Amino acid sequence: MSTRVPSGDRVRSGVGSGRQGGEVAEMQRRRLLVAIVEVVGEGGIEATTVGRVCERASVSRRTFYALFADREQCLLAAFDTQVQQLSQLMATAYAGRGRWAERVRSALVVLLDQFDSNPALARLCVIETPRAGPLILQRRREVLEDIARRVDDGRGEARKGSEPPPLTAQGIVGGVLSVIHTHLSAGPQAVKPTVAYRERPLIDLIGQLMAMIVHPYQGVAAARKELALKAPAGHRRSSPHMAADPFKDLSIRFTYRTARVLSTIASEPGASNRHVAVHAEIADEGQTSRLLARLQKSGLIENRGEGHAKGEPNAWALTPRGQTIHATIATSA
Repeated sequence: MSTRVPSGDRVRSGVGSGRQGGEVAEMQRRRLLVAIVEVVGEGGIEATTVGRVCERASVSRRTFYALFADREQCLLAAFDTQVQQLSQLMATAYAGRGRWAERVRSALVVLLDQFDSNPALARLCVIETPRAGPLILQRRREVLEDIARRVDDGRGEARKGSEPPPLTAQGIVGGVLSVIHTHLSAGPQAVKPTVAYRERPLIDLIGQLMAMIVHPYQGVAAARKELALKAPAGHRRSSPHMAADPFKDLSIRFTYRTARVLSTIASEPGASNRHVAVHAEIADEGQTSRLLARLQKSGLIENRGEGHAKGEPNAWALTPRGQTIHATIATSA
């Protein structure tokens, strides 16, 4: 359950100018990564085009090709980003207290729970990546090999002289993946994944999958014990969840000037329209007002001043979502 800096995660040269340009490029890149996971989840890799991804992300094709060489590089960056977050959650669960089987169960609960919560992620990781290009296939192999090493820790739990063959862990991981693949691909789940997930969540498979995992290492009795254990109560409440992308479904399209306005308000809460205009280098008063109104409508800023009713200037501040976005792009930049 290793972590890794996502391939294609660095913004290519020629996008933006200086820090503000870098912030805009980062926001656009993140929107594209979210969009390509959604588009792949809805129609598969074959139906995923650069045009559809750009339309979903509200980003131009020109910007797409400034950030990524092609669709495959964008998909690899998205896959790496998602897998890195998922791996961290699973690794944390596996590093908890308890014997090997308990820790494996905790990590598997995280995996199934995250897949139930995000059907597009499940389809990307389980169904679509085997049909992707060589770079994604290589990354997928690395992830599965890392999981197999954790599974093979069960060798230390086996009785001396009854240890399973060397390839047992790889076979177990492949078998678990095959079961999940079958359930994701079967019937209406493939057409309306959100409905099917509510009807039969993957977390319900936890006992059967754990029995598959422990049987070669600990025997029939241990497998029967896992089958008897119930799935965690409260679907989507059994494990920590991957943080939601702050840029998802954002209604405003970010430009260099938009980022300047957001950055100005972040550095000086309570800034007036005039102050924002000066620091964002906007000469037109009407343009400043319109841009501030769009940011307010998008839920990124709020007016804490008394307003025009008393003749006092506006006092702009970031909302919690605006603060999250600012922190994200500032860190990335």
